Amino acid sequence: MGKIRIFLTDDHTLFRQGVKTLIDSEPDMEIVGESSSATDAIAHAPEARPDVVLMDIGMQGLSSFEATRQIRKNRPETKVLFLTMYDDEDYLVECMEAGAAGYVLKDSPALELLNAIREIHRGGTYLSPRMLAQLVDDFRSRIKSTTRLPRFATLTPREKEVLKMLAEGNSVKEIACTLDLSVKTIEAHKFNLMRKLDIHNKAQLVQYAVQKKIIKIAIPA
Repeated sequence: MGKIRIFLTDDHTLFRQGVKTLIDSEPDMEIVGESSSATDAIAHAPEARPDVVLMDIGMQGLSSFEATRQIRKNRPETKVLFLTMYDDEDYLVECMEAGAAGYVLKDSPALELLNAIREIHRGGTYLSPRMLAQLVDDFRSRIKSTTRLPRFATLTPREKEVLKMLAEGNSVKEIACTLDLSVKTIEAHKFNLMRKLDIHNKAQLVQYAVQKKIIKIAIPA
């Protein structure tokens, strides 16, 4: 039986080198390619014919979620395993909706990553134990809850601020500059608020902001 062919996508060179060293020490795995962006992964993964793509979240340029969709569309037999620092349920949901087979946190033990690769290569799915525990705790809290807050009430003050600025036509980069935050942070806030509000595009976001009187649209005289 051949080795598990792995394509590595991460924008940190030292991290990629560490993962490559780990993978190369395993007799049943091999690195067949790597990239530093989601765009490069789409361009080069098909020619490498990987069994598993290790994908980071939050790289510059095209989103990792869109890259996952395209990689899976172009080669459905390729499995995508997200390897990320974000222990965020909303990110986890987005990864799974994009077609990922697993989600492993970067501070996990090396053995956990190796087990995850083998599991999804066999056709299974894998979640880091910490993420699984969060999902269980969240499920339990929802069962115990007797009231359900309106969706807008679940947004944090910062998410409401980002919602208003997005609806007013500001780009993520412009919002990051105005609020003196990183682009990655604003992207995370944008993703969280759109998940909470079940909004999937800019037009729906603007419509929601108008309905809630977060912004006003001037009517020509």
